[in-house]
Amino acid sequence: MSAETFPAFVFSNDGENSTRGVRMIGLSDITPEGVLVEVEWSSVNYKDALASTAAGKVARISPLIPGIDMAGRVVDPAGSSFAVGDRVIAHGYDFGTAEHGAYARFCRVSAESLIPLPSGMTTRDAMVIGTGGFTAAMSIIALERHGLRPGNGPVLVTGATGGVGSMAVSMLAGLGYEVVASSGKASAADYLASLGAAAVIDRNELAADDPRPLQTMTYAGAVDCVGGTTLANIFKRLKYGGAVAASGLTGGASFTSTVMPFILRGVSLLGVDTVQTPMPERIACWARLATDLKPAGLAAIGQEIDLNALDEVLTTILKGGVTGRYVVKPTA
Repeated sequence: MSAETFPAFVFSNDGENSTRGVRMIGLSDITPEGVLVEVEWSSVNYKDALASTAAGKVARISPLIPGIDMAGRVVDPAGSSFAVGDRVIAHGYDFGTAEHGAYARFCRVSAESLIPLPSGMTTRDAMVIGTGGFTAAMSIIALERHGLRPGNGPVLVTGATGGVGSMAVSMLAGLGYEVVASSGKASAADYLASLGAAAVIDRNELAADDPRPLQTMTYAGAVDCVGGTTLANIFKRLKYGGAVAASGLTGGASFTSTVMPFILRGVSLLGVDTVQTPMPERIACWARLATDLKPAGLAAIGQEIDLNALDEVLTTILKGGVTGRYVVKPTA
């Protein structure tokens, strides 16, 4: 195994120039410690695109093998409680940013960061869900803890064609919620309906500045993947006691709001972080992703690509041109 070479997608940045692409590496080129896993599937996330560009300022080592999530087979347990052949999931923490990630045939991950693959789920299923689906699930769990139930009224999902948004639409619909999907892609209406959206609105309806402190109460809750002005406008449209679970900033990292929605309608902002989520919560979330939060038809979801197609897809996702999920097979 030590002499074996294998393909990896590598990003390098020396401060002046940056490059990325597929090259052959060996085990000595990846993290020296941790459980050795053969990556069966990874996925493409917005953060992966940021981690593979100098402007993204996400990569913390150079060279870096990006890929912030993976599902695969244990090859060497390295003294851990895992056994050879165990299927595992990894995402979050420093994986794919400060440590080499999943865009390679093999990776090493600390045993404490590995999640056993839940029963009833394949490694491909896990990466169709991926970090995006995990974030969607954590958003829904946060809303449920706040009191959201299917009978409370419509639930809004912004950025609905993206990785988090599309998974949120499917999960919420599967739980019986009336889902309103917001998207800037007019051609995606049929796709969103196929995921379970009851209605689709143009993102411009929420993206324009509006001086009014309050608007008509419409949504019982929201999963926001956009941030910025969109998030500010969601507050104005939440029903009394409603909440928005926020996890994204593609529309901006800051927003301007009055206190009116908070003090007159009792609405709440629920922050969703999935990078440092404690392991017990991760395991519990994945257990639900294998059961009641499992999106329907996972086998038919996800465009499959290999490492050679990553450059184009990563460029496209930064431009907002990706619909749905891409799953990456690094051995293809």
